Amino acid sequence: MWQISTADIFKCLSDESRLRILHLLSQRPLCGCHFIEVLGLDQVKVSKLLTYMKRLGMVKATCEANWTVYRLAEPVNPIIAMNLVCLAQCSADVAKLFSTDLRQLAHVMARIRQHEIDCPKLVIEG
Repeated sequence: MWQISTADIFKCLSDESRLRILHLLSQRPLCGCHFIEVLGLDQVKVSKLLTYMKRLGMVKATCEANWTVYRLAEPVNPIIAMNLVCLAQCSADVAKLFSTDLRQLAHVMARIRQHEIDCPKLVIEG
């Protein structure tokens, strides 16, 4: 059913930036620009990370007007889902990162809802 190998999943999870992107995508679809703002990474780095995960089949992308909206590939591989939960519960460092990222995402989503940021409907509705 899933084309990605378990080894590739763990390689992806071993990179902090990819791990954080996967966690954010487990919450909702997002545009590339949101990762830049939430994670504080530059556009080139975010693009490379997302391209890597797309190539593995972990992430899917949909183009809407000028945006590319990313989401976890469905059905979500249970190894990815369970490891995200486990890491959030078992690692204080990861839990802190995830919590910080979710607070940042909440600020971004609030600005989107207040129409300060133009954004595709798919991202707004989650």
